[in-house]
Amino acid sequence: MTNYTKNINNVFYIFITAHLIFWTLVPSLTNNNLPLDTIEALAWGSNLDWGFNKHPPMSAFFPELFYQIFGAQDWAYYLLSQIFVIISFYYVFKFSKEILKNNLLSLISVLLIESIYFYNFTTPEFNVNVCQLPFWSLTVYFSWKIFNSKEIKFLDCFLVGLFAAIGFLSKYLFVYLLASIDLLFIYLIFIKKERKFDFKYLITVEVFLIVLVPHLIWLNNNEFITITYGLARTGLEQSGLIDHIKYPIILLAKQIGILIPFIFLILLLVKKVKTKFDLKDKKLLFLIAINFLPIILMFLTSIITGSKIRTMWMTPFYLFFGTLFVYLLKDQINIKKLKSFMFGFIFLFFLSPMLYAYVSITKEDKRTDYPGKGIAIKTQYSWNQQFSSTINVVMGDEWNAGNLSYHLKSRPKWIGTVDRNELDQLKDYMCLDSVCVGSR
Repeated sequence: MTNYTKNINNVFYIFITAHLIFWTLVPSLTNNNLPLDTIEALAWGSNLDWGFNKHPPMSAFFPELFYQIFGAQDWAYYLLSQIFVIISFYYVFKFSKEILKNNLLSLISVLLIESIYFYNFTTPEFNVNVCQLPFWSLTVYFSWKIFNSKEIKFLDCFLVGLFAAIGFLSKYLFVYLLASIDLLFIYLIFIKKERKFDFKYLITVEVFLIVLVPHLIWLNNNEFITITYGLARTGLEQSGLIDHIKYPIILLAKQIGILIPFIFLILLLVKKVKTKFDLKDKKLLFLIAINFLPIILMFLTSIITGSKIRTMWMTPFYLFFGTLFVYLLKDQINIKKLKSFMFGFIFLFFLSPMLYAYVSITKEDKRTDYPGKGIAIKTQYSWNQQFSSTINVVMGDEWNAGNLSYHLKSRPKWIGTVDRNELDQLKDYMCLDSVCVGSR
């Protein structure tokens, strides 16, 4: 490995380490309570199952794993979120090296996506969107290895199936990436006939389905509750004719807005924006499939169904945008403008956590201002005045009951909303407002 390559690698590792430290420390120091989605995931994790009323299981599994190691330490869940982000950055970097064959351009590809809102400001909240990130990048990386190899390897197919399944078990919208990659392979095998069908491809499908089996059984036993919840979130049942136009336009406008800092950095780097699409270029074809096709499919979903696509659902969709644009504009990139690019990058890199800290400190009506620990202490005190047993179950909504589950030292299991039949089966119980705690 040359000194040049080592230096680029070192810069990359310094960057992801700085990202990890900043985005773990800033919310740890400025927030009084964990965000809504993280508390929700911890509530589910206290009573792990193969699915929950809103989402499949993986976004609860990882916080629970961290709870077993670190307990009720808020910084640990901010750290967890950033670990997921930097793993995805690492595989974007590795993938970019294989596409661009240039370490500096590969580094730029990752630095570019740091400017996107989804990979900085929103990352402290570990949720289903953040949970997808490493598996999205891993699925793309190993799919590329299959796509680019003359000889298909069993291990690559196995890993694609495994990571795709974990991604899908993080959030069902992962299927947009899988559909895009599948469409690419179908196009090349059955339409263009540039590739031969290899039975090793079926390994990917088999592994994917085997990993999903427990969740599919759970879905069937629970009346497909996560799917009906997801459909309800789109507002599909209430959509009218105008929604088929309004919501796609809103979706498009929001995506353009989110990409403004990204475009700003691109313009700092290139002499002029000039490129051409050569669909015979297999690298470009793959990049289009993993970047544009999932967004196009999402856009078509909104047009066809008239459903409202929430901005945060697009979180993993832009992971490889830096790689795509650097590949398209590589001949236009002016290395002499690298200094201006780095000044722009550093400005955005520090601006984002500063804004997060400012909002966190100055605004006092956020979920992260909720006095969860104080309420848990009062609840425990009231319980101790009446009972000698240990609180081991909590009922109520995921936010209020979930905070008690997280902050109480006994780590009671969250068992859902308040249910009279459940209460009657408890040895002791106490209700405060809309939350009940009890002992079995």
